Amino acid sequence: MARSRNSPTILAIRFSAMGDAAMTIPVMKQVLAANPGLTIVFVTNKNWGALCEGIPGLVFYPADLKGAHKGVAGLYRLFSSLRKDHPEISAVADLHHVLRSRIVRSFYRFLGIPVAVIDKGREGKKQLTRKENKVLQPLETTISRYRRVFAGLGLKAAETALETRLLPGRKQIGIAPFATYKEKTYPLAKMEEVIRQLLAREDADILLFGGGAHEVAQLKELAARHPSLTVVAGRHSLQEELAIIRRLHVMVSMDSANMHLASLFGVPVVSVWGATHPYAGFMGFGQPEENAVQIDLYCRPCSVFGNKPCFRGDHACMEQLAPERIVERVREILKG
Repeated sequence: MARSRNSPTILAIRFSAMGDAAMTIPVMKQVLAANPGLTIVFVTNKNWGALCEGIPGLVFYPADLKGAHKGVAGLYRLFSSLRKDHPEISAVADLHHVLRSRIVRSFYRFLGIPVAVIDKGREGKKQLTRKENKVLQPLETTISRYRRVFAGLGLKAAETALETRLLPGRKQIGIAPFATYKEKTYPLAKMEEVIRQLLAREDADILLFGGGAHEVAQLKELAARHPSLTVVAGRHSLQEELAIIRRLHVMVSMDSANMHLASLFGVPVVSVWGATHPYAGFMGFGQPEENAVQIDLYCRPCSVFGNKPCFRGDHACMEQLAPERIVERVREILKG
């Protein structure tokens, strides 16, 4: 159905990695559902368009931050293109609050267009991750913080959870063993033990996910040792990978993009946490707390994003996590 020219249109900004961009999608769907006639123009990395497909009212707008839209001049070009293509934009939701998004939103502010900005809760995260006198308590989730940005523009969100689908047939288990940082990555030898135990299930297929040539090479080596594994990584477009993910019965992932991609489709995710912690607010959308596999250590969490080297030097948060913990949670989900 065509939208009226008088229907409100807002700009949402999230320049970031795929997992972070994916976290915005459920919230924007809720906002669109609760505000009939609304259009959201979502400007994000040019490669993430598949995340927006099939969502009425959500318009993907690609940003080439390493090319045409690099630097202040490039960001002004991006703004000018947005003004030309979507002159009807009447408000801006900055879901990122970094230098690039601040520059783009400032152009709109200069025109008198209202802007709402995410509160990242930096002080609470500092208290959660500091070495001494940690305040180990759950912080507001990133999903909730996104909702508050839209609320600041007078837009409510229908706070509905995604329904987990009970799919028939042979079980499909996805495993995404990598993350951007070592401190968030379960040792591959331990993940191989998880795979060995899961392969004992005669009614399950295991599909391996990852990105980048180095990760794909490691997954191919793993599949060479276990020929029944299927390497999905490196063979498909993002759109095709999403179609595969939505058919999974369960995904095993680090605190990384695949947790958020699977969550988009209501796929249960057994998430493995090391240096980071769900308390920082980055749990996958709709994922219950019991799906997070982790061990309690005085030093956890030591960072919000996993980008700080282990100050103990032994990576204990991952090394001491038994493969059986992950296997047990996967089997509980598949039993249900």
